[in-house]
Amino acid sequence: MGRKYSHLFFDLDHTLWDFEANAKSTLNELYTSLDLAGKGVHDFGLFYKNYLAHNDKLWERYRKGYIKQEELRTKRMTLTLLDFKIADEKLAKDLGTKFLDLLPTRNLLFPHTIEILQYLLDTGYKLHLITNGFESTQRSKLKYSGLQPYFQEIITSECSNCLKPQKEIFEFALNRSGASLEESIMIGDSIEVDIDGARGAGMDQVFVNHIDFKEPVEATYVVNSLHELKSIF
Repeated sequence: MGRKYSHLFFDLDHTLWDFEANAKSTLNELYTSLDLAGKGVHDFGLFYKNYLAHNDKLWERYRKGYIKQEELRTKRMTLTLLDFKIADEKLAKDLGTKFLDLLPTRNLLFPHTIEILQYLLDTGYKLHLITNGFESTQRSKLKYSGLQPYFQEIITSECSNCLKPQKEIFEFALNRSGASLEESIMIGDSIEVDIDGARGAGMDQVFVNHIDFKEPVEATYVVNSLHELKSIF
């Protein structure tokens, strides 16, 4: 057929699976069921905003190896509660545990996700995932959102023992899928983690600009929605 790529490697969170929408829905449910308002969390919107900020910073520290998985899971809740002057480790741990139980069962996807994955499969591409999420959590997300059947190989940071943007996780994914660099491309939303990471491993990239990022991005391709992938593949 003369096409350049055969193996398409997708990121999951923030690219296909709408992490922020799913996290907001989950935290809103826990806000009610754990009576966080009665415990001093007076504003859910602020609580959610602060959680996202702490989560992003802690994930960056986790990617760099500064903290372990368990610290990430609990500390993001501890710090968010402390913003409301609530120093309650038991509540933070309970919140963290329940959040991870519920979050993977959410199924909100970005527009055109199923449509584009089906199109790519029908066109003959081999689809895989490279995700920094935890193994059991990410597989649950795929199951409950209906994404699992579309992917041949699911590479998590946990199963590969390395994280994006480290080149080793891309090398692990290529080896697992039997793909060569020349026929492979990474599709993701994070400039640092997906785009720079793939480039560092010698792999072409598609930056999915869901958030309407205005600055120029050094990527092989840039799209503003998943539907635009049809113009590349």
